[in-house]
Amino acid sequence: MTKLSDTQALILSAAAQRPEHIALPLPESLRGGAAAKVVGAMLAKGFLEEVDADIRRGAPVWRETGDGHGVTLIATDAGLAAIGIEPVDANPAPAGATEATTGKPAPDTPTDSEAPPKARTPREGTKQATLIAMLRAPDGATIEEIMAATGWQSHTVRGAMAGAIKKKLGLEVTSEKIEDRGRVYKLPAA
Repeated sequence: MTKLSDTQALILSAAAQRPEHIALPLPESLRGGAAAKVVGAMLAKGFLEEVDADIRRGAPVWRETGDGHGVTLIATDAGLAAIGIEPVDANPAPAGATEATTGKPAPDTPTDSEAPPKARTPREGTKQATLIAMLRAPDGATIEEIMAATGWQSHTVRGAMAGAIKKKLGLEVTSEKIEDRGRVYKLPAA
């Protein structure tokens, strides 16, 4: 599930309960620049969409377009999915239908937008990049050597290896005890 702020979740939950999934009015506590910032982020992520407001029917207006038309905000299918609500398909495919007969991919067929997540890569020149370079060196590195190079304390070095290197980057850190040097940590060469 997508990580949302409390305010974003509140806006989408309220929109899910309104006709046509209109996201207005926004919560009372959200005004001015803060409202513009939250809505801007939600528009950028595709959770909300700006549509022409039907002012004659009393639709709430988010902003004026300058030519006398108003724009309102609606929750998109992606926005509803972010809070765990599956969009209702107005034209569901009959049982046994295929992409060839409906023009839509089968529900279990991955689409281009469902590409695997990008692998994380560290930025150059950071302490994390220094740590990775030291671990990839043929002789590896000890905790003390990494502490001297990064300025970190020993618990920070261990935490970076367990959290950032192993969990987030998915790299396998190995260690071995070497006489006259102590425990040496290594990464496989890239």
